[in-house]
Amino acid sequence: MSYWHKQLPDKALYPQLLWDKPENKLHAGKLLIIGGNAHSFSIPALAYTISNNTGIGVAKVLLPDALKKAVGPVLENGEYAPSTHSGSFSKLSLGDWLEFGSWADGVLLPGDFGRNSETAITLEEFLSRYYGPVTITQDALDYFTSNPLKLIERPNSYIVTSFAQLQKIGTSSKFPHVFTYDMPLNNMIDCLHTFTTMYPCAIVLKHNGTFFVAYDGEVSTTQTDPAENIWRVATAATISVWTIHNPGKIFEAITSAIFEINSK
Repeated sequence: MSYWHKQLPDKALYPQLLWDKPENKLHAGKLLIIGGNAHSFSIPALAYTISNNTGIGVAKVLLPDALKKAVGPVLENGEYAPSTHSGSFSKLSLGDWLEFGSWADGVLLPGDFGRNSETAITLEEFLSRYYGPVTITQDALDYFTSNPLKLIERPNSYIVTSFAQLQKIGTSSKFPHVFTYDMPLNNMIDCLHTFTTMYPCAIVLKHNGTFFVAYDGEVSTTQTDPAENIWRVATAATISVWTIHNPGKIFEAITSAIFEINSK
């Protein structure tokens, strides 16, 4: 499997990228984080903290305006867009998503969207009309597991997924192979290789103590702590920064982001 690249926990596959991180924030890119609902904004706030710690130049967080009174003085660089009566993003927020998206070098959809039909429409429309890099995870990804083609057929989609979500995406997209929890490692590598040969997205998965990165048919693996925690938010935020810093080396950037996460 010439497309399988094994990264050791103590030896980066692409060490040069670790040395080439921007030292000046003016050259470290701009990230837009979109998420939250009236009942929670902890995930976008966590993503904001991690992206800043990872070295983004400027990060902004776009929240539903139902949160403005509660969050206003707490979160710096917070922006607000129209919300529904229940406190989720409404269809009217799409213009704000696109406006701030045009300012950013990349967009992170980390979660806390809740379940709302108007939010679902907004997410789908945004992915159809925004052409920059989008990293997506948690309940933001749930909106696309039953109808994933608009996400996986879109270039510049970086998907940080649980195994259950990946199974649903594979089934819904009629992918010819089935992702199973007990599949041998070689089969997993081969399936991820085939999937990202068919679709231009990137897949990032943590399963059975291994991080998998797949993009453009290339697959890297990195051994890690098998504990299941809130790894998806931290991983998605770190990947967002690394891909903004290295737009021409997406596979190498995501693999290096995994090394950095694993080293902490």
